[in-house]
Amino acid sequence: MKFQIVKGKSATQPYFWRIVASNGQTLAVSENYAQKASAKSAVESVKKSAGAATVEDLT
Repeated sequence: MKFQIVKGKSATQPYFWRIVASNGQTLAVSENYAQKASAKSAVESVKKSAGAATVEDLT
C-alpha cells in the first residue's frame, strides 16, 4: 500500500492524495488542496493517526 500525491486539473486546488493498494486499486482519495505542501502534511497526519483509528459500524 502507498500514498500518492497527485496534481489534478483544478486551477485553484490542484493537489490531492490517494491511497493505492499493492494491486493498483485506489482505496481512498482526499479532498483537494491549493498547495502541494498541504497535501503532504495531510498524508503525514493520516499516517500518524491511522493506527489508532477505530472502526464504527453504522449499519
